[in-house]
Amino acid sequence: MKTEFVFIPGAGSDSWYWHLLAGILRSRGHRVATPDLPCDDDAAGLPEYADTVAAAISDPAGTVLVAHSFGGFTAPLVCQRIPVQRLVLLSAMIPRPGEAPGDWWANTGYEQARRQQDERDGRRPDDQDAPFFHDVPPELAAQAREHSRRQSSTPLTEPWPLSAWPATSTSFLLCRHDRFLPAAFMRRIVGERLGTVPDEIDGGHMAALARPRQVADQLETYVPTR
Repeated sequence: MKTEFVFIPGAGSDSWYWHLLAGILRSRGHRVATPDLPCDDDAAGLPEYADTVAAAISDPAGTVLVAHSFGGFTAPLVCQRIPVQRLVLLSAMIPRPGEAPGDWWANTGYEQARRQQDERDGRRPDDQDAPFFHDVPPELAAQAREHSRRQSSTPLTEPWPLSAWPATSTSFLLCRHDRFLPAAFMRRIVGERLGTVPDEIDGGHMAALARPRQVADQLETYVPTR
């Protein structure tokens, strides 16, 4: 079954992040949209991010919406506006009603989980590069840095506006070797906030660059049948 995949990037990122994964899915006959969010616009918050993504959806009934990292705060807002077939959270943050993204870290106990992961990996806490690119080919990691964008703080301070998670069928795709959002930590968060068990694949936080074929294979298991 061919479908439409619409991708939401993480903070300070752009559509380039998805280029390998998008190419694989298109080669398999799927439609793909990778909108760029107005992340460097201080006048734009989560509602404007959701507007941008919603405008890229052409076939809601056949759309799988995929959100990475900070994109987890935007994706449910899109689902509230447009009845997409399925939402997939790929190594993504999971918000609660009224929670500002900037408060998510303290509310979830992230710092302790990240510190424990750093200790297990024998990594310095001030190494801000390894949690993202430890399993990404060096040439791709260099390109990813070039595509980095300024992330406005505007959406970080606004309370998440939904009163509940949307009714959209939701799956969480966890990466077992994620050093930024550690796997054990995220298994707990998925259980607490979604009440489900995540699907899992190998790879780190930037799996769409490090393991695009494996991600594509898993995403195809979420394709709706019509």
